[in-house]
Amino acid sequence: MRGVRISYLVEYPEYIPQLAQWLFEQWGSVLGEKTLEVRIKKLKAHMNRDKLPIAWVAHADGQLLGTAALRVHDLEGREDLTPWLGGVFIGSDFRRRGIGGALCAAVEDAARSRGIQTLYLFTLDKQAWYSRLGWTELCPCVWHERSGDIMYKQLQAA
Repeated sequence: MRGVRISYLVEYPEYIPQLAQWLFEQWGSVLGEKTLEVRIKKLKAHMNRDKLPIAWVAHADGQLLGTAALRVHDLEGREDLTPWLGGVFIGSDFRRRGIGGALCAAVEDAARSRGIQTLYLFTLDKQAWYSRLGWTELCPCVWHERSGDIMYKQLQAA
């Protein structure tokens, strides 16, 4: 997709309402989020540049396309693994255009620049997609009674 930019969420707070709606619809019921405001509060905690959690947004021509985050922890019970790529989400109208891969690469670059050597993620059903991006399955895991996998990626020094 032409003209796609990846920026820190803190630079584009106007995208928070749409982002919150997308993420609430996708994961709110699984996470037990009762209101959209709960998701907005979580997003506001990601409005950082220099400390985790940090969220990025993909956007073009004033339109939000997707998001991804770098977090200290992203899976309850696996605090031994850190940090995590999390919250990867692309709006349904913008999928299959390379935006998700670009967001993941931006998070990986940010992690690498912070001296992070290994990143982790959890996915319910996108194992094949992440494998194509260089991720390796570590182990199966259950998240809110749903089976998925923890994956990891060794980051090469910049």
